[in-house]
Amino acid sequence: MNAIDVAVPNESMFMSSVLSAGPIGQIDFQLSTLDYVAFFGYFLGLCLIGFFAGRKQGETSADYFLAGRSLPWYVVGASYIAANISTEHFIGLIGAAVIYGICVATGEWSTVIAFTFLIWLFIPYLLTSKVYTAPEFLEKRFNKQMRFIFAAVTLLVNIVAFMGPVIYGGALVLVELFGFDKVTAVIVIGIASGVWAIWGGLRSVALMDLLTITVMVLGGLSVTFLGLSHLGDGQGVLAGARKMIEVNAGNVPWAHQWIQDATPNILQGADADTTYDRLLVLQPLNHYSNPWTHWVFSFFYIGLWYTVINQHMIQKVLAAKDMYHARMGMVFASYLKLLLPFIVVIPGLIFFAMKPDFLQEGSFGDQSDAANATYILMIKQLVPTFLTGVLLAALFGAIQSTVCSVLNSTSTIFTLDFYKMFFRKDATEREEVIVGRVAGAVILGISIIVGILLATVTKVNLFIWIQALYVFFAPPFSATFLLGSLWRRVSGTDALIASICTFLFALVLKLLEFKDSLLGWAHLPDWVALPSWMIPFANQGMICWAFCMILCAALALVTPNPDNIDDDLTFRWKNLKLSGGLGGHWYSSVTLWWAVCVVLMIGLVLTFSIVL
Repeated sequence: MNAIDVAVPNESMFMSSVLSAGPIGQIDFQLSTLDYVAFFGYFLGLCLIGFFAGRKQGETSADYFLAGRSLPWYVVGASYIAANISTEHFIGLIGAAVIYGICVATGEWSTVIAFTFLIWLFIPYLLTSKVYTAPEFLEKRFNKQMRFIFAAVTLLVNIVAFMGPVIYGGALVLVELFGFDKVTAVIVIGIASGVWAIWGGLRSVALMDLLTITVMVLGGLSVTFLGLSHLGDGQGVLAGARKMIEVNAGNVPWAHQWIQDATPNILQGADADTTYDRLLVLQPLNHYSNPWTHWVFSFFYIGLWYTVINQHMIQKVLAAKDMYHARMGMVFASYLKLLLPFIVVIPGLIFFAMKPDFLQEGSFGDQSDAANATYILMIKQLVPTFLTGVLLAALFGAIQSTVCSVLNSTSTIFTLDFYKMFFRKDATEREEVIVGRVAGAVILGISIIVGILLATVTKVNLFIWIQALYVFFAPPFSATFLLGSLWRRVSGTDALIASICTFLFALVLKLLEFKDSLLGWAHLPDWVALPSWMIPFANQGMICWAFCMILCAALALVTPNPDNIDDDLTFRWKNLKLSGGLGGHWYSSVTLWWAVCVVLMIGLVLTFSIVL
């Protein structure tokens, strides 16, 4: 099985697996009146919050784009994580856990490391600059060209890698549950998800996220609890957990055989005799989706971009009341990240232990795509009336939250980094708000079109699609931002050249990875190919990041030393407010609760690396 088979499995299996997955697929799945009450009651609550929060916001750009810089820590953390959770998790990540095991949790647990840098280094660094957008900061540190290229790439990524796929993923579920055709489902999901972001700006988005994260956590944990109870077969949750571990460890014949057959598709270049451990967090270098390098180095080549200069995430931090609320908000987000795999990864291990029939049928690619239906199948099998409606609301809440956050941040970037920068430098704040709303509507329309194309033209696995795009676009900006933050000798020209060259280098890697299908006309010799350890997209991201760091540093050494870099734009340890905004009491201490979170993260990693 080559990389194309793994990355682009047959999408048609998603719906067929829901209808023909053996014992689970045969269960009649009808929503009751109570389910509809729970489902639409949730959305009514969201609408009321979005409407009244939008009415309270003023007409200044700070009110609309940054909620007047007034968000308390619990809203900052909840909104940050709610924007991060979407169909990529409930559909893609749970499905990936069925196939790959616990290692797919590394992207969640390792984020605590990225949040640590954000809490202690980058929050004081960014809040001091008083910027509205990440591209605006890059102009201050580098030049207008870097601001433009980063803003342009952000607009593209937000539409192609965030909103379009998320809307498409939600539409697949709408098709299954309510019988919509795909195009209608994409349109309904897009409009229902984005309207309040256009109306109320960030304040509406953030306050709706507080309800969303509550429903997602409680609802998601209930699926895990019910799944373990089901495996326990009357013996309780602990008995179910033991069975989950036993089956995923390959200690039953059918699981052992499946793992053995699947190993060559999971570990690139491995033979059939290679042993694969589904309960191991740190996987070998040739693991397709989660090599150990992803855990150790992901902060550098993707985490910096995603957590620090990704506008739809960092916008929540920039909107915090003050330094304390920004820092404590990210500590709260760290705990939610530790909890998240118990909602969107462990259910995949539980479902594997339930031995779904699709694991016994078809190719590895077909099985990978069929696993996308896991969340819906588990709801069908395990969840009682009313709670079914709550869980479906949690799924659609995840969609709505991501679309709203990305839409708000994208309209912010278009308004402040394009419209105001190139067309109306003297635009009033009232005009900026109007442009932001119009831009939001247009961007939402384009994202819906992307969702329709994904639904009708392409055959794509959501998790792989989104992750592959992340590691393609993130490394150049992560590298130049980090190097520019640490070394004032790096100029805007250095960063721009290094970023462009890295994108070209990443494109070459992709062409070589898929040379048989994309470059068949060129008749390239067999030796012009990537070694197996370079096929995993996470490893390509690390290589591109290192390439950009080396090139940017080399350019900085041979180009003139910039003389217009303020002390606030590069790290100066004496200027960092490491002791500011840490809380006045032990129970509100940023330091204490951050340290406890890090210890818990280490404990989870050791549990799934040594204990189990």
